[in-house]
Amino acid sequence: MTVQHTPNRFAARTAIVTGAGSGIGRATALRLAAEGARLVVTDVSAQRLADLRAEIGNEIVGSVVGDISDQSTVDACVAACGGTVHLLANVAGIMDAFLPVAEVDDTTWDRVIAVNLTAVMRMCRAVVPVMIAGGGGSIVNVSSGAGLRGSASGVAYASSKHAVHGLTRNMSVMYSGNKIRTNAVAPGGVATNIEAPFRSAHAREVVGGIMKHVVPGWATSEQVAAMICWVLSDEASNVNGAILSCDGGWSAI
Repeated sequence: MTVQHTPNRFAARTAIVTGAGSGIGRATALRLAAEGARLVVTDVSAQRLADLRAEIGNEIVGSVVGDISDQSTVDACVAACGGTVHLLANVAGIMDAFLPVAEVDDTTWDRVIAVNLTAVMRMCRAVVPVMIAGGGGSIVNVSSGAGLRGSASGVAYASSKHAVHGLTRNMSVMYSGNKIRTNAVAPGGVATNIEAPFRSAHAREVVGGIMKHVVPGWATSEQVAAMICWVLSDEASNVNGAILSCDGGWSAI
């Protein structure tokens, strides 16, 4: 796919991108930078961030290596923005090995909820006062098709992504008067490096066949990043509180 950019769409804007070292996060960071944004990026991998910085260059004004579920990582990202945040893309996420409720362990549950939901809340909680002080902003929380149905993941991932939709909608109501738009993008299958093995024979039997025959083809990270950046931009100024599928039509089946 040929990536078409909109020059200077994010000129003079500062954006935070989580999970920026690979996959959708990396594609989003690259597109934002190409369209004029100043970036603060975070990832658990120092090497991936170093590679991203080498590719993007001076558009990255802050690079934070850390676990996004740690408050210290959130605080470091906001501090690196220098007092101004216009855009936030909450992209970082992990899967749950398709474990159903009778099989999920506390470690998996706690970790998935921490990264996919609590970290998103903490990042939003940190940037909203900064956005209010600056006159507004735009937030995109990356959800999943698993936030729309019960047949796309295990119980922890599905619960976390359904909750992200509730978080997104609540924020859209609470802060629309402060000129902050909050939306979610829900990808279907995307070719990234996130591992999604079946550790449950029961889940494989129940949902494996459904996914094999119903899920459309895999998207690229760049396709999802294009939607994220559109929603972040002023072109989507009348879009608030929306859960936007980017799934090749899966949600229509």
